[in-house]
Amino acid sequence: MKIKLSLMLACLVSLNYGQAQRDSTFFFRADVSVTNNGFSIIPAFTLGDPAAFLDMRMGNKRWSFEPQFRYALEGRPWSFIFIYRYKAIIKPKFQLSFGGHLPGLNYVTRTVLINGIEEELSVARRFLALEIIPTYKVSDHVSVGVYYLRGHGFQKHGPQNSNFLSLQGNFTKIKLTGKTYVSFNPQLFYLKVDADDGFYVNATTTFGIRDFPITISGIVNKAIASEIPAQDFDWSINLIYTLDKQFILK
Repeated sequence: MKIKLSLMLACLVSLNYGQAQRDSTFFFRADVSVTNNGFSIIPAFTLGDPAAFLDMRMGNKRWSFEPQFRYALEGRPWSFIFIYRYKAIIKPKFQLSFGGHLPGLNYVTRTVLINGIEEELSVARRFLALEIIPTYKVSDHVSVGVYYLRGHGFQKHGPQNSNFLSLQGNFTKIKLTGKTYVSFNPQLFYLKVDADDGFYVNATTTFGIRDFPITISGIVNKAIASEIPAQDFDWSINLIYTLDKQFILK
C-alpha cells in the first residue's frame, strides 16, 4: 500500500510539472485565519484549542500546490499538509481533479523524560493520502460534488488507514444586500478510521463584502451515527484575511 501511494503521488507531481510548462497564467492565494476551536473532520487530528491557519494555493489552470500550516495560538505546531492537485477534466459544467497529500504531518504533545526532567514535546505523525474530486456546476453560484480521500499513517500511535467520502454542495457568494454576500457549503460524509466508522453532517457558512479581504466563517459538525471516539457535535468561528493575485508569465 505504501509503495502504491508513493508511485501515484509521484505521477501526479510529474503531470503537474509538464502542464505548468504549457500554461503561463498563474494564481496565488493565501488565507490567514484565527479560530476559537481547531477541530478536524477526522477526530484523531482535532486540536480542541484556539488556533491560527495559513492556507495557500498557487498554480495555473490545470495544477496547484496547496500547503496548509496550522498552529495552536500558544505557538506549537498542529498540522502541516502539502497538497498537490491536478485537474484532469475541465468542462463548462464538469471538472475532475486528482490530488495527493505529500506528506501530511499531524503533531501531538507527548511527555518525555530528559535527564530526569519531564518535558512536553511535539511529536510529528506522518501520513500520505490520495483524493478524487468530481464536481458538477449547476450555475454560476451553485455546484455539487463528491470528495473521496484515502489516507495511510506510518506510525503505530495514530490512525493507520482512513477513508473519507462526502457529498458536497457549494453555494458561493450569494448576494444579500449591497456588496454583502453569503457562501454556504454543506456536506454529508462517511468516515472510516481503522476499524471504526460513522456518518456525519457538516456545514460552513461564510459572510463577506465584495472587494474586501476579510470574511467571517462558522463551521458546525454533527455525528449522525458513529463508533469513532469523538464529540457528537463541534463548532468553530473563523476570522479570515485573504490575499488573491494572478500573474501572466511573459
